[in-house]
Amino acid sequence: MFSIPVFLESFQPLLWAARYTLLISGLGIVLGLIIGTLICAARLSSWAGLRAFAGLWVSFLRGVPLLVQLLVFYYSLPVIGLDIPPIAAAVICVGVCASAYISEIWRGAIAALPRGQVEAAQAIGMTPRDTWVRVILPQAFTMSLPALVNELILLVKASSLVSVVGILEITRASQAQAATTFRPLEVYIAAACVYLVINLCLAVLGRYLEHRTAV
Repeated sequence: MFSIPVFLESFQPLLWAARYTLLISGLGIVLGLIIGTLICAARLSSWAGLRAFAGLWVSFLRGVPLLVQLLVFYYSLPVIGLDIPPIAAAVICVGVCASAYISEIWRGAIAALPRGQVEAAQAIGMTPRDTWVRVILPQAFTMSLPALVNELILLVKASSLVSVVGILEITRASQAQAATTFRPLEVYIAAACVYLVINLCLAVLGRYLEHRTAV
């Protein structure tokens, strides 16, 4: 029989663990945005070598599951003599994986921009850097905002995979709680509720930003 007290008591450790879920997802999307922008620029470059590298980057990261990437990255660190905290390794791996998807989001948004925008910027003497910073990226960001929010929501859910390297985020906390209470149904439903509330909040934030940036 479903136990309401166990269900309610499960929220305290899960909400405490949610800070790691949010930290990893938040830093991961920021890192993904930075790297993804560079990869997108490389894919649009006139240099064939850069385009090939960016294409290989995207194909590899989208073709290999995040869980496998995380395990390979985490366990390869000691081999090359690096000793970094698990949470740092998780953020790096999640951010790098997200960069492949974000670069494609950027590329799609940039391709949708009218060609006249770039031509007008060049006509008034703007440098390529200024054209990117002042013309292309601001408009591409507005157009790609729904897809970027969706990617952040996916990262929140994908962050459950970092439990395999010992990080006490929501999924791992729920596993520990289920093991101590012997009531897995109540605990996992509580974990589902926490994930749902986080993602609903992100969806609302995304809609708010869409309205704010709408032209």
